[in-house]
Amino acid sequence: MAAGTIRYWAGARAAAGTHEEPYEGDTLGAVLDAAASAHGAELARVFTVATFLLDGSRSGRDAALADGVTIEVLPPFAGGSR
Repeated sequence: MAAGTIRYWAGARAAAGTHEEPYEGDTLGAVLDAAASAHGAELARVFTVATFLLDGSRSGRDAALADGVTIEVLPPFAGGSR
């Protein structure tokens, strides 16, 4: 199981109640599901419109994680979606 840091920006930060936190998981989807379960429905909603970067590269929920990878959660900043 990989371990790293997940960083929340803008509305994701507000929904999570934190700027960043550690994670453990094998895939991006597993980490997002655990974060949504820990922080609630508003963060889960943000995840439906957010872009996810793994060490700076845009990635989908099925992306495999390696130790030390930083996940960036970037919701739409101007009120639009992707």
